Parts: sequence; C-alpha cells; structure tokens
Amino acid sequence: MTREQLTPITDQSALAEACERLAEGSFLCVDTEFHRETTYWPELCLIQASCEGYEVIIDPMAEDLDIGPFLQLLADESRPKVFHAARQDIEIFNRLLGHPPRPVFDTQIAAMALGIGDSISYDNLIQRLLKRRIDKSSQFTDWKRRPLTEKQLVYAMGDVTHLRDAYLKIMDRLSQMDRMHWAQAEMEELADPALYDTSPENAWKRLKMRKPNKEYAAIFASVAAWREEKAQTINKPRRRILKDDAIQEIAGQKPQNEKAFERLRAVPKGFIRSKYAEGLMDAVYAAVSNPDAHAPELPKRQHNPEMPAGAPEMLKVLLKAVSDEANVVPRLIANASDVEKLARGETSDDIAALSGWRYELFGKKALALLSGKLALSFENDQVRLFEL
Repeated sequence: MTREQLTPITDQSALAEACERLAEGSFLCVDTEFHRETTYWPELCLIQASCEGYEVIIDPMAEDLDIGPFLQLLADESRPKVFHAARQDIEIFNRLLGHPPRPVFDTQIAAMALGIGDSISYDNLIQRLLKRRIDKSSQFTDWKRRPLTEKQLVYAMGDVTHLRDAYLKIMDRLSQMDRMHWAQAEMEELADPALYDTSPENAWKRLKMRKPNKEYAAIFASVAAWREEKAQTINKPRRRILKDDAIQEIAGQKPQNEKAFERLRAVPKGFIRSKYAEGLMDAVYAAVSNPDAHAPELPKRQHNPEMPAGAPEMLKVLLKAVSDEANVVPRLIANASDVEKLARGETSDDIAALSGWRYELFGKKALALLSGKLALSFENDQVRLFEL
C-alpha cells in the first residue's frame, strides 16, 4: 500500500470524491479511532471506510473539513454498514447523525452464529477467518496527535481492509449454512436509539437500584440525572464526577447538609464544597421534599415461582449440547435470563428462545425436557437426548 493511499483526506473536494466512490459499493465497512479516556463525549480522531475495491482514511480533525458527505453515506439505508463490535462506533455516529445508522452488520455477532467465538476480538477473528496476524502495537497510540505516523495509518487502514475480506467470507458462510436470520435480530438491536440515550432523566436506568422504594428511587434518579448533566456540561467521564457507589449511598443516607455529605464513605472528602458538586445538594433536597415528583415509575415486582430443583442446570446442559451440535455460541440461542424463566415454567413472548429458529433448535426441546418428554444421558463423554 502506497503512502498516497494511506494519506488521510483533509479537504472537502477529496472527501466528496471519496464518498462518491464508496457510494458505488454494495456495502460500507467502517471503523473509527477515538479518544474518550478523559471526556464524556468521545472525540472522533479518524474514520476508516472501505467497499469493494476501494478504501480510504478520513481525518475528521482536519481544519474546516465537514464530514457531512460521509454521514450522508451512513444515513443511506440502501447498503449495510459493516462494523466489528459496533456499539461504540455507532454511539459516535448516533450523536453526529441524530440516530443510529441502519442497517448494521456486526461481524462479532455474525461470528457467534458461525460458532467462531463469543465476543471474539477483531484480531482473533481475522486470524481465525483469514489466517492473518495484526500488529496491535499502534492500537493504543495517541490518535489526536498530528501528524500520524505511517505505522499508525497502516494499522488504521488494515482495520477496514481486513474487515472487508472477513465480511465477504462471513456472508458466504452464513449463506451456505442458511444462518443469516440467526444473527439478524441481534444486529437490529444495535440500531435501537434507546441503546444510545444520554438524556439525564434516564441516566438511572444504567445503574442497578438496590432499594426500589419511592424515596430511595427519587433520590437515586435525581442524583443520577444531576451527574449525567454535569458530566455532559463539563465533558468529563461520569466516574470523574461521582462514582456509582456514591449515588447508591446518597440515595440510602439522604444527606442534606455538608456535614452529612462528609460522613459518606463513597463521596470524596471535601467534594460537596468543590465546584464539581454544584447543584448536588439541591437535587437531593428536591427529591426528599417531593418523592412523588422525582421517583421514576418502576416495574412492579413480580413473584417468581420456585424453580424445580436442578431445572436450570439441566437446561444449561441441554443448551450446551444443542449449541455444540449446531456449532453456534450458546448465548445467541438463549441467554441466562431465558434459561431462568424457562426453568420457572414461564412461556412469555419476551423469551427469545421460544420463537423462530431458537425455538426449533432449543426451545422446543427445553419444554419437552421440563415436561418429562425428553431425557438426557451421557455416553462416551457426550450428551445424548432421548424422547420418552
């Protein structure tokens, strides 16, 4: 690859020409390099893109470069946007576009349908599929610094040239095995705007609420919203403002003055008097004063029926046997929540294992096992299924 091919695009006319070339492809492979260790919002440092027979690097940090033409390509739903472990990249483009790009093809999810690995890393995927080794020494370099070195650019370009070859090979295998629909639902979830919601009023949903009573919930949600808004305003990571444990402790202890805040173990000493804590005490006071106005609507606690002894373990053995036989990652067929619900005898519509290909592969057998119509045995270190 020549230096000219590796030179990042920094002017508008070159970007327009590159986007025209990329628009000719039937798919668009995308990767990014970004920085967010010290910021709330990820700072986009580099965009790499490829399609059939063409690849390019775009420098979004270039002065006066408007990446709008590339964003239009992402917004065009006529071709799949191919990523590996797509969520962080999509988070960046969701903010720039105002919505997630669609449709998305994630090679990490597709690998699960092919039995290649669960949450397999990009370099391991490339090694498994293409027998190529990736030099990862540039992975954690400073992508904000200019000029970028040739070694950095070779690494960056490889992220989408290898990805393109892997995508074509994966598509071929999925087609041959008729498994495209196995991974489709998982990929469609990546385009759900709720995954990338950063609105302060919903910040509490990312945390596990320990005491779902009204007053605790009101303080918990108010402090989580305060932290989210503060982190966005000063562009600092949430954990740099206040740790999650501190939100839990504040909700439990209900401190309303400096002395009470100083007694908290999870809140740094002197924090409440710092500039970062402005508005925190007001948020707690408002929630304590009027819990009804600040408590989020929580799902009603359901009484879960007792599980028959050994039912989850039996289902896990069945799931492992079925996934081994089909050569697919077990988590793609049924997650831990599905197994637990099935073990309790639930058959609700939200159990993915009870619909579509998952039902044919596992759900039907799981119900038969729980109803005594199917038995498991071990022969020569392998699980055998017997209909009764």
